[in-house]
Amino acid sequence: MAEAFNSVVLPGEKAARYAALAEEIAAVLAGEPSRVARMATVSSMLAHTFETFFWTGFYVVDPEKPRELVVGPYQGSLGCLRIAFGRGVCGTAALTGQTQVVADVHAFPGHIACDSLSASEIVVPVRDADGQLIAVLDVDSTEPAAFDQVDAAGLEAILTRIFSTAV
Repeated sequence: MAEAFNSVVLPGEKAARYAALAEEIAAVLAGEPSRVARMATVSSMLAHTFETFFWTGFYVVDPEKPRELVVGPYQGSLGCLRIAFGRGVCGTAALTGQTQVVADVHAFPGHIACDSLSASEIVVPVRDADGQLIAVLDVDSTEPAAFDQVDAAGLEAILTRIFSTAV
């Protein structure tokens, strides 16, 4: 699926689609300072661009409990409300600061099954302009091994561009 945004049809090849989508997201969010608006827009545009994305959204670092993630803007079925750092794929990404690409979530130690339909997952840490962890982007698929290093690089580039630069 090559979803159109603002009359632009995105390429079918995955790396090129991420690059074009990054431009579209940046154009839509130009000058928008709200993190919530940015996260909601990124979630929506990603979910509508990649048909294998079953659940697409953010878990935000809770300012009152800084070792805990709380569900933020997302597209998909009901998500977990809170996840401790170090727990599951999202908590592991938050704790390590490293993107997690998981081909089989059922084989991941301590996986949290927010939705039993999830088969594979990618979670990318999100940092602000000061390099502080503010959230993780979580994308689930019902297909096993749906994510690879192309997805990791594409998502990391989008998140860096949208959240690590001053508005």
